[in-house]
Amino acid sequence: MLRPLLSAVAAFAILAPTVVIAQAPPAPPVSVAKPVSRKVVDWVEFPGRFEPAAFVEVRAQVAGELAQVAFTDGQEVKAGDLLFKIDDKPFAATLRQTQAAVVGNQTRLDLATSELKRAQELRQTGNIPEQTFQQRQQTFLESQANLNASTAEVETARINLGYTEIRAPISGRIGRKLVTEGNLISAGSSGTLLTTIVSFDPVHFYFDVDEGSFLAYTRANRGISSNSDQKVYVALSDETDFTREGTLDFLGNRVDAQTGTIRVRASVPNPEHFITPGLFGRVRLATRPAYDAMILPDEAIMLDQTRHLVMTVAADGTVVPKQIQVGPKLGPYRAIASGLTADDTVIINGLMRARPGAKVTPQPTELKVPDDLTRPSVTPTN
Repeated sequence: MLRPLLSAVAAFAILAPTVVIAQAPPAPPVSVAKPVSRKVVDWVEFPGRFEPAAFVEVRAQVAGELAQVAFTDGQEVKAGDLLFKIDDKPFAATLRQTQAAVVGNQTRLDLATSELKRAQELRQTGNIPEQTFQQRQQTFLESQANLNASTAEVETARINLGYTEIRAPISGRIGRKLVTEGNLISAGSSGTLLTTIVSFDPVHFYFDVDEGSFLAYTRANRGISSNSDQKVYVALSDETDFTREGTLDFLGNRVDAQTGTIRVRASVPNPEHFITPGLFGRVRLATRPAYDAMILPDEAIMLDQTRHLVMTVAADGTVVPKQIQVGPKLGPYRAIASGLTADDTVIINGLMRARPGAKVTPQPTELKVPDDLTRPSVTPTN
């Protein structure tokens, strides 16, 4: 009787299901870090064009035959260098002629002076008619005026003779010669254009600032004027870093009603003459002074419709979302204007495994953020 009972119990034990107690999965690991405090600058960027600080159209001041071209097309010239020479023989002859006229007028003045002096002596004794005295006085005055006129003509002739040598009024790079030797050239502002000269150092950069950026800048900097020492940073069209430093030196006097922009100019040193006027470029302008902000990797920031969020980890490992206000992007990093403190622990890697209210296993890491983030071109590395 006992054997069948034991067999039944054994069979029941074999057929009964095994009860397994389920265990909760471990909290997923995520990389976390403390935000780093740094000073940052809000930059705005505008396109623009380089223009020469000085541009001269070289024209003759006297007419004549072009006798010599004293430069090579496209060379660098300095102020005062000889560029062209006009045939000076007619001008030299005019100078000699006016000098001869001065000698003749001086002789006539000497005679008139002597006769007037003699007439004054005779007048005292009454031995000369009053009319004769007045005639000699008039002759003296006319001779004196003629001498002054001829002296001025000598000076004019000497100046015109000097104008036969056309020299560079500014330093810079000269263009090609537009007139060759042997041609007759006319003078004056509407006369023959001989060549052009463009200065290279410094070079001007013109750009247009929109109304919003202009107002933000003037409010933060308590206005802007043409003698401002505000620094700007410029890059050529094929450059990624804004390494060329300039200074604001001109501000337009009105906002354009059609475009809603105001014209601004920066003076940029160009000692190596690398920047050629006419090139396009970009400029970065700080809209306000440097300020303190929290720094995080840009990939740690989430966009929820119109809100920016970061996932923080509480002391017990719970994921807690926080809304933040973002600032400028600094390479792979982003400035946080508000919403974070230095005590917050932020998830910077593993956001796909983090759910608000869930537990995670934080793995601390340190952010290697450069000390200086106020430069216009920042490319930090982790």
